[in-house]
Amino acid sequence: MQRILGIDPGSRVTGYGIVDAGYGKVVFVSCGVIKTTPSFPLANRLNEIFEGINEVVQIHDPEVAAVEEVFISTNANSALKLGQARGAAVVAAMQNGLAVYDYSAKKVKRAVVGYGQAEKRQVQHMIRVLLGLSATPSNDAADALAVAICHANHQVSR
Repeated sequence: MQRILGIDPGSRVTGYGIVDAGYGKVVFVSCGVIKTTPSFPLANRLNEIFEGINEVVQIHDPEVAAVEEVFISTNANSALKLGQARGAAVVAAMQNGLAVYDYSAKKVKRAVVGYGQAEKRQVQHMIRVLLGLSATPSNDAADALAVAICHANHQVSR
């Protein structure tokens, strides 16, 4: 079994999900979100993301990290902030010795829903079903678990 940390980066909320994958199955370990302080300058929020991912890694000891790529939107400022948040999460994973793998949102959605244009609620539902969860995780945590499952599926096919 390989422990995978999935990360759905965001400058306000960064989702994380931990799964154990191997032997043809994926098992839920943990998930949650790192909420940054809205009143803080961006630099401080990036540090909160870095520290949050660092703490998750220290607690759950994953072997690899899978991160959703930046979605290019029409708002350049939002895309830049998202890219910086993603960078803080990636550096936190790398500083802890994890290999980092990147997956597009379409690839992640295809891996869990079977359709690259799936809506967030569809991803949440499938995460609950695939992992046998008793409750539906938040959007950000579900997206992070989806990234981890996507990586698990791609490791099997390699």
